Amino acid sequence: MAEGPVDWDVAERVAVRTARREPFADSYLADSLQDDFDEATAEAEDLVAAATGLRSLAGPARARVTDRAGWVHANVASFQRLLQPVTARFGDTVGHGMAADVTRKVAGVEVGMLLGWMSARVLGQYDLLVIEDPALADPEEQDLVYYVGPNVLALEKRFAFPPKEFRLWLALHEVTHRAQFTGVAWMREHYLGLVAETISSVDPDPKRFLDALSRALHDLRHGRKPLDDGGIAVLLASPQQRAVLDKIGGLMSLLEGHGDVTMDRAGAERVPSAARFAQVLRERRANPKPAAKVVQRMLGLEAKMNQYVQGERFIAEIERLGGGPEALDPVWRGASWLPTLAEIRDPQEWLDRVRLSDELVG
Repeated sequence: MAEGPVDWDVAERVAVRTARREPFADSYLADSLQDDFDEATAEAEDLVAAATGLRSLAGPARARVTDRAGWVHANVASFQRLLQPVTARFGDTVGHGMAADVTRKVAGVEVGMLLGWMSARVLGQYDLLVIEDPALADPEEQDLVYYVGPNVLALEKRFAFPPKEFRLWLALHEVTHRAQFTGVAWMREHYLGLVAETISSVDPDPKRFLDALSRALHDLRHGRKPLDDGGIAVLLASPQQRAVLDKIGGLMSLLEGHGDVTMDRAGAERVPSAARFAQVLRERRANPKPAAKVVQRMLGLEAKMNQYVQGERFIAEIERLGGGPEALDPVWRGASWLPTLAEIRDPQEWLDRVRLSDELVG
């Protein structure tokens, strides 16, 4: 079988170097992190279940405090699993020999630099990509809620955050995502199905990249911003892929918005500083350094940040127009009840569709 187009060993080494070692990685303050996040993650599960009615069907959540290198390693493994169906086809295009090896290493360097940059900013992450066949990997390494300890400590120190509160607040967000994907029986399979559909339709023809660049230049000349809707992935997408990416965008806006709303509501009595935490992180997302802003736009991270805002607005409008939090309940019924990206931007449209469906069934 042909090798993939990315040298993942190179990617991981470059990412670790790019991330650099955060001084707090060696701090005595790091000693409390695992115990604190074990406790916070368990408490967060109960708070999220009480606030949303969602409780994981996969058993208790497990916290894993790691450093930047550990986060990189986990994500390289996840990317390899996720992209395996398409890497073989790209490998066939790249070919064999010295030139192909150089191409793979260059791709590894580029991927590594991006992962290294991201590892210095991420605070927590739920590992969604559980391996289906336990024989392929250690089950203890799957279905984890990750916290990047040095980044957490750096933010706590910089803004004088109360550590216990901040750690519980972070746990609430990540555990909410785990509850969404493991507490709603069909959600994880639906999401991974959308991702697989996107990946399976990827065209390895380099001409697509040149055509995409041409479209981007045309958009720029006409005052549009071609990277704003999702970065390079959307720019390179075919019309079919864009339709699937719109579904993914609508879903992620809902889930990210729901995560932010839940972390504030579920922790209302336990996290008095929640409003301040949220304000600092919003400003951190909205005001990156100029170079970081370019990277965010290229990766589609700027679009992801918009998902938080759009999702929160959608939920607020659904509750206002629908008479309370229970108005959102239909989204958990099944994939056909999920809002589209257009409905995320026009909540009344989703409410009208739900009401019409309920009337037809009734």
